[in-house]
Amino acid sequence: MNKQQLETTAQAMVAKGKGILAMDESTGTCAKRFAKQGIEFSFESRRAYRSLLVTTPKLSDHIAGAILFDETIRQQVTGSDTPIPEYMAAHGIIPGIKVDMGAKPLAGHPGEVVTEGLDGLRERLAEYREMGARFAKWRAVITIGDELPTPACIQANAHALARYAALVQDAGLVPIVEPEVLMDGRHTIEQCYVVTAVTLHTVFAELFQQGVHLEGIVLKPSMVIAGKECPQRAAPEQVAAETVRCLRNHVPAAVPGIAFLSGGQTDAEATRHLSLINQQGHLPWALTFSYGRALQQEALAAWDGREANIPTAQAALYRRAGLVGAAATGNYSPEMEER
Repeated sequence: MNKQQLETTAQAMVAKGKGILAMDESTGTCAKRFAKQGIEFSFESRRAYRSLLVTTPKLSDHIAGAILFDETIRQQVTGSDTPIPEYMAAHGIIPGIKVDMGAKPLAGHPGEVVTEGLDGLRERLAEYREMGARFAKWRAVITIGDELPTPACIQANAHALARYAALVQDAGLVPIVEPEVLMDGRHTIEQCYVVTAVTLHTVFAELFQQGVHLEGIVLKPSMVIAGKECPQRAAPEQVAAETVRCLRNHVPAAVPGIAFLSGGQTDAEATRHLSLINQQGHLPWALTFSYGRALQQEALAAWDGREANIPTAQAALYRRAGLVGAAATGNYSPEMEER
């Protein structure tokens, strides 16, 4: 493990005013999003869309890195022989790769899941690094519900995240550690705070036990926010304050950066919350974004599967990335959505 190299990459991933584009949707998730837009679903249409994203002019103004799916890291840019990760690196965007195999039912715990994919991970990481990846991502999923989550679920997912992170660093890559507390449900922001706090505490205890170099990771948490079906919606200012309070209490200062997931929030919600979070005063970490739908949705709708629409779609992506980039420095306002 070259600790200095890991630290340099991690810091570059969360550079001021920049974030990470999550474009690592599985084939199944991609199919659902295309179907909603009435877009033909095929190998070539997926390649065309992903090429559209990474070839957006000046995207590196606001995007430091992008997370790829296994299929994508093996593809060439449409109309070219250039591998997608090679194109990204040449245009100032750090290539990353999703390495988990998805959340599967947790035995003995109905309604809960554990992320799998540790078997064979060492060999896969070596291959991905050879293809140009410089960081990796693994997502753990925590559900809030009646008597959920259980300690067993939090512990199992935290242990897997830590094992993954240790293997990734051993391969010379930066691990994105993603413990997502789902927004699904009726839980209050207070319940979300408690579950997020316990989850983060457990994750960092496991990272310590596995010898993970904290200066060489990026944390990708969910915000502290009420469930989508909760009748008591928290004000954006409360979401920001409670999120930062939770991070202050449970995330070591050694971590170089925190890149929030959008977790089902609308584009505008995720952007406003991030900006308010960055207005909470001096904090030890860079606070930025690793958004998927909240960055891509406008571009996907504008593209609509048509080559003629690529410039319009890229303009939509660049605009949204610029808004979220402004939020990463605390300089976004809702009025900017109308410009």
